Amino acid sequence: MSQQAESTDIKKKVLSTGIRVGTQVKTKFMKPFITKASPEGLYMLDLDITLEKIKTAAKFINRIGTDKLIVCSGRQYANTPIEKFCEMLDTKKLLGRFLPGTLTNPSLPYYIEPKLVLISDPQVDEQAIIEATNAGIPIIGISNTDNITSKLDVVIPANNRGRKALATVYWLLVRQILIERGELKEDDPMKYEIDDFETKITEEEIE
Repeated sequence: MSQQAESTDIKKKVLSTGIRVGTQVKTKFMKPFITKASPEGLYMLDLDITLEKIKTAAKFINRIGTDKLIVCSGRQYANTPIEKFCEMLDTKKLLGRFLPGTLTNPSLPYYIEPKLVLISDPQVDEQAIIEATNAGIPIIGISNTDNITSKLDVVIPANNRGRKALATVYWLLVRQILIERGELKEDDPMKYEIDDFETKITEEEIE
């Protein structure tokens, strides 16, 4: 399969996941990634740029090493995507509240020294960004149209609020990392599908 056909296939696969549906707000940082506004007034992200940025992020992660990466998120819907990501790449994760001093205070029992940080939302994961910046650790961040990205080294423009969209971003990133490593061919199926990466809603949450 040609690279062109492959990218069309992937685009078809991910278009329905809401990955490019932003919010009603756009920041100056996110302007370059926005194509248009939907009839409902939601800014839409450029999927081609998202896929390009995922490639950039995958190269960056592989260069530094997945063993030196830490994936953080205070957003509940990112839990399952991150768990699957970390399972497939043998990476460390920090879910829930980011404890102050995690990256900056060596005297704390939970202090860690990653070489790269991946966050799911610059707003929710602000503490992780502050500490990584202070510790001089590069940051890759999944950012929506309303996010401020001035502290991020690599921005992955995508819907970082939707369950399906978050699952898709992490799925695409794992896939690309494996392709870059030569462990997966462009047209090989992955061990897990996007659905497997998705955080399921429990009964209590629906009520």
